[in-house]
Amino acid sequence: MNEQVRRNAFIDDNQSLRAFLRMVDAEYPDEILRIRELVDLRFETTSIVFELDRAGRSPVVVFENVVGQSMPVVTNVAGNRKLLAACLGVSVEDLPGAFRQRCQTYLPCESVERGEWDEIVVEGDELDLTKLPIPLQFSVDGAPYITAGQISARDPLTGVDTTGFHRLMLKGKNRLGVSLHSRRRMYEFHRRAEERGNSLPAAITLGTHPLHYMGSMVYAYPPHVRKFEIIGGLFGESYRLARCGVQDLEVPAGAEMIIEGEILAGVHEPEGPFGEFTGYASYRSTQNVFVAHRIRMRRDAMFHSVTSGMSRDHILISCITREGEILNTIRRNLPNVRAVHVPHTTCGAFLAIVSMKKTAEGEPQMAMMATFGTELYTKYVIVVDEDVDIFNMNDVMWAIATRVRAEKDIIFIPGAKGAILDPSSDPETFTLTKMGIDATKPSGRDFAERLVISNEQRARARAILERAGLTL
Repeated sequence: MNEQVRRNAFIDDNQSLRAFLRMVDAEYPDEILRIRELVDLRFETTSIVFELDRAGRSPVVVFENVVGQSMPVVTNVAGNRKLLAACLGVSVEDLPGAFRQRCQTYLPCESVERGEWDEIVVEGDELDLTKLPIPLQFSVDGAPYITAGQISARDPLTGVDTTGFHRLMLKGKNRLGVSLHSRRRMYEFHRRAEERGNSLPAAITLGTHPLHYMGSMVYAYPPHVRKFEIIGGLFGESYRLARCGVQDLEVPAGAEMIIEGEILAGVHEPEGPFGEFTGYASYRSTQNVFVAHRIRMRRDAMFHSVTSGMSRDHILISCITREGEILNTIRRNLPNVRAVHVPHTTCGAFLAIVSMKKTAEGEPQMAMMATFGTELYTKYVIVVDEDVDIFNMNDVMWAIATRVRAEKDIIFIPGAKGAILDPSSDPETFTLTKMGIDATKPSGRDFAERLVISNEQRARARAILERAGLTL
């Protein structure tokens, strides 16, 4: 490979994927798994993460020995609430609130002379995306997919940039299929460029810190704000960026690699199917095309991949983002709302559970309407009393079973707009019927008294069981 090697003046710091891995190694060694056995990029990396998930484990996984590759593959970086909370320096319980609060603190970015990724440059005839360790994750997938790729581009009108995830289907040595189906900023940037007959210059970033992952998932923010300023708010310091070779685009300086190129104007090619967060194969796509011009990478680059489908790595950040957004909205009028949970098991999107101290009838219905108005993807809302553990689906289902009178506590909203990728939505209008369930106790009268085992009694019971040889 004809490689152009450059001297790297930038020093690795706390904003890189490597810094995150060092933190996990040092402080949470049980939450990182390094697999040295030879693994195949066809299905095996995905299967291993899902087996860990089924066993109730979600460590960061580093595949150090991949068939036909010298580059290690890192995955499941964002699949663990404890590690994400540690990145923000808060407890797991405080994670959604702290995340949302910090996302509203926009910090100006810092431009540095050169990024860590500017050590090796591959371009021209030597450029070959098929040589990257891109996994084929599910048998239904149309091809291997770059799943951790963050596309950065600028608004052709305002010059404000954005960054975010878009699935990237390997189509050739320099060609990737792209779906911009979220139809948010990147979709609009491309539409505006295309309207002028231009392709959209763009760069794909691979291998970033989980706080970049988290900040890039925020969607409710002013149009003049840069996503990188939101990510800086999460770090609590200016996010360091370096200019790449695509016009004047800036990308994270600490990334493992970047792919420079453009999203073509007026070109559409088949893209998909892809194993989406719904647990189903998705054939819905905007069928855009990204053409790569060059790759820049660290000399010892790691390849970052997000395990797709319903893995925590794919979904958990969406859960936390939605929990923070919904909680922030509801509390404006209902300060007695305690917490919000968007379970991973409901695709990290379609169900929200709200915990509140109800002070009057009608408050659960207000919480439902605020949730539906905040989060497009949410189609079911369950409101429970503060004594119900919203992170325990057994407890939530118990509340529904014992506190709901269907004729008065369940509401339906027909014809509401849903998620484009939701297989139950109308294929043409993407609408469906949404539902709210009030699983709170009725106010103003005595209700059956719940059986309770105190925390002190539970702790004593655990101690006795441990002395008997059973560790819980």
